[in-house]
Amino acid sequence: MRAVVQRVSRAHVEVDGEIAGAIGRGLLVLLGVAVDDTEDDAHYVAEKVAHLRIFPDESGKMNRSVLEAGGEVLAVSQFTLYGDTRRGRRPSFTRSAPAEAALPLYRRFVEALRATGLTVREGVFGAMMAVSLVNDGPVTLIVDSRPD
Repeated sequence: MRAVVQRVSRAHVEVDGEIAGAIGRGLLVLLGVAVDDTEDDAHYVAEKVAHLRIFPDESGKMNRSVLEAGGEVLAVSQFTLYGDTRRGRRPSFTRSAPAEAALPLYRRFVEALRATGLTVREGVFGAMMAVSLVNDGPVTLIVDSRPD
């Protein structure tokens, strides 16, 4: 499982011109599910995201998690995170899990985040979405549940 985690001052996702999910200060998480991912991967990535110390403390050091900072999370499914661009010009998505396998693991990831006490908003799984954000920092990290 792979997540692109961005610290944001605000973010929202639109589907068909309607806002599906929006947050203020917190994290925008683009989540990709691989063909061999399991619930353990979903739990690992959710715990890592919830506890990453990337928010400033009173000294301005990145020393607080989104939980400690009182932030929210906007989770957006993103199968293209497993796009392989090493050959040719068109990405291959053979490592991306098909929707019927990815959806339950995406849901497990969201549930695990909510279990930490975080407020989690979502995009619409499988939909064409327009994601808007104001990256704060900028701070952008990649969290992988397994090394490649």
